[in-house]
Amino acid sequence: MEVNNKYIRFDWAVKRMLRDKANFAVLEGLITVLTGEVVKIEELFWNDGNHEKANDKFNRVDIKAKNSKDEILLVEMRITRELYFRQRIVLGVPKALTEHIEFGQMYDNAKKVYSINILYFDLGKGSDYLYHGKTVFTGVHTNDRLEVNTKEADELRMRVPEDIFPEYYIIRVNEFNSVATTPIEEWLDYLKNNRIKDDTTTPGLKEARQKLLYMTMSDKERRAYDAHMDDIMVQNDVFYTARMEGRAKGLAEVRAKGRAEGIMLTAKNLKSMGFSISDIMKATGLSEYDIMKM
Repeated sequence: MEVNNKYIRFDWAVKRMLRDKANFAVLEGLITVLTGEVVKIEELFWNDGNHEKANDKFNRVDIKAKNSKDEILLVEMRITRELYFRQRIVLGVPKALTEHIEFGQMYDNAKKVYSINILYFDLGKGSDYLYHGKTVFTGVHTNDRLEVNTKEADELRMRVPEDIFPEYYIIRVNEFNSVATTPIEEWLDYLKNNRIKDDTTTPGLKEARQKLLYMTMSDKERRAYDAHMDDIMVQNDVFYTARMEGRAKGLAEVRAKGRAEGIMLTAKNLKSMGFSISDIMKATGLSEYDIMKM
């Protein structure tokens, strides 16, 4: 990457820039790389209802897109640091569906939903930076996969549930530590390090090189963006400090528990060897009651 090519972080770009139709190609590229389906965005949605927190409006983008088979897809994309993220993705998919089915329509108008979640925080165990999940129904006794009837082009066809049910992508940005050689790795390199190769041909990133340059922002936009980056640094320091304090507290508790168990074991051994209660009390610091109930 050229020294002067400083690119804007993706979370900021989504909130402030990529909702502009002229910049849809960046989001289209990410969805294409993840799903393996070339997509074109038809419409973006975000809910301004009072029931939805303001922060959630900006961290969630609902996308209506069409793939190369001329099929309509719904994509719910989240860029988040939320602790309750698991609950949000579970509730987000039906929300995306219901918000895009008009009142009174038949449920056969429901579309395939992809839930893409870009996480800037640690989530449980697992060494990969990209996880993909589908809803698969397997026979408990026969181990076969269930097929269901779907109506397409006025005829019934058999399809497996994962062709219809939602799919989930979880991108763990902090877990990416590789040299970017594949399209998804190039995307992770951008998401984590704000780097884009000068000769990239990866869908979305070649457009991002033109659309998301820091130097093309106005002075006002740069000041707002720099303040955002300062907030991110402070937030990272807070998370790191809390984690270190939690580990220190955990180690102290383990050591204290180990010492207590060691004292109890010593007292039991002394008691079995016939030492008097008073001698055991002096040796261990335990009370007479604690020694008697062993």
